[in-house]
Amino acid sequence: MNSTTPQVQATPRTFAQLLSSTRRGARLARLLASEQLRSWEVSPAVTEQAEQIVAELAANAALHGRVQGRDFRLVLRLDTTAGTLRIAVSDARGDQIPVPTTTPLPEEEAESGRGLLLVAALADRWGMEPYPPAGKTVWAELDCRPRRRPDVR
Repeated sequence: MNSTTPQVQATPRTFAQLLSSTRRGARLARLLASEQLRSWEVSPAVTEQAEQIVAELAANAALHGRVQGRDFRLVLRLDTTAGTLRIAVSDARGDQIPVPTTTPLPEEEAESGRGLLLVAALADRWGMEPYPPAGKTVWAELDCRPRRRPDVR
C-alpha cells in the first residue's frame, strides 16, 4: 500500500486598498505597501524595489489618473509558489494610457516624466490593462526568488 503525504498548496497573499487620488493617498499607498511586505517577510531588496514601484504608480494614478470623486486602487499579490510579487494600481482614467518606455528621456530640468522608466528598470515585467468600466490598471511584477549565480571557479 502506497501512501502519499498531502501537499499543502500555498495560497497567494493579497492586499487591496482604495486610496484617495491625492498626493497624500499616493504617499499612504507606499507606506501601506511597505508595511504589508514586511509583514509578509518579503526580502529587503524586493521590498525596496516594490516601494519605489508603488510610489511611482500611485503618484501617476493621483496625478494623471485622477477623476474628481474617484479613488485609485492598490493591489499587492504575493505568490510564493511562483515566487512573484505583483503590484497593480488602478485608476479611473482609461483614456490616459501610459507612454511606452522607448520614448526619449525628458529634459534634465523636467520635474516629471521619468516614473515609468524607473518602473521598467526596477520591475521584471510591467504592463497595462483595462479596468472596467472606464479605467486602467498599470501593473509590475518582481521575481522574489534569489537569482542563481553561476559557479565561479
